[in-house]
Amino acid sequence: PITPLRLDGQRQLETPPVDRPRLVGWYEGGPTPGEAGTAIAVGHRDTTTGPAVFAGLAQVKPGKTVEVRRADGRTAVYSVDRVKVFDKLGFPDKEVYGATGRPELRVITCGGLFSRRTGYTSNVVVFAHLTATR
Repeated sequence: PITPLRLDGQRQLETPPVDRPRLVGWYEGGPTPGEAGTAIAVGHRDTTTGPAVFAGLAQVKPGKTVEVRRADGRTAVYSVDRVKVFDKLGFPDKEVYGATGRPELRVITCGGLFSRRTGYTSNVVVFAHLTATR
């Protein structure tokens, strides 16, 4: 299941509710999958109840495909270019969210070290580009 997400008061991208660990969030202020530009998907790595929708995201390898079912019933097919882990304190907004000349996808979850007090120290980001629509 998918839910729309917005920017919060600090202009940070919201996340899906923690009590819905299988829910994926889409940034509704950006392009939809298959459109020119960078579509953004966000989900949890885990919650207090166990693994969540993007638990294995850090293990995705370049060349793998990501398929996204669009609202019009078609499927946008992306090919993974790279997977990077970025520290949250220096997160490269332009590199991750910046405009591109082609349809791209970023899939984002938490990563790095975890502390009950502060949460995860990093974010895992999958960078992919559109290779087909069917």
